Parts: sequence; C-alpha cells; structure tokens
Amino acid sequence: MTCREAIDVLADYLDATLDPAAARQLAAHLAECDECRAYLATYRRTAGTAGAAARLPMPPELRRRLTAFLLERLRGAAR
Repeated sequence: MTCREAIDVLADYLDATLDPAAARQLAAHLAECDECRAYLATYRRTAGTAGAAARLPMPPELRRRLTAFLLERLRGAAR
C-alpha cells in the first residue's frame, strides 16, 4: 500500500467500515511509515475537534427563529 492509498482509506478505517483485507494492509503500512502514522494522529485530532464543535448548544434565540422558519415552511408546503 502506498501513502496515497493509505490516506484515501483513513476515514473508513477510523469509522471501522474498511474491509478486513484493506485494514490489514493499512495496519502493515502504518507499522512501517512514520509519516502516515503522523498523518493518522493529526486526522484523529482534527476529527475529534470537529466532533466537539458540533456538540455546542444552539443559542435559544437561534433555536426559536429556526423552529419558526421551519414551521412556516412546513405549513406553506401543506397548502
């Protein structure tokens, strides 16, 4: 497996959706490639940071306005 191929499958690897044969190839590549291990570590940190940002609570005023907007759209679609 090349570095480019490894990078292309990292998301599937972290999501545990990579097929077993490809996961073994990636593991073997990572065991030998310092650069790809560093890339994987950075990818994990980035994914963790993005996931944490997604868990921020929505401000009450924004929630109220969004709810009103969506209800208005739904009522308009039902007519």
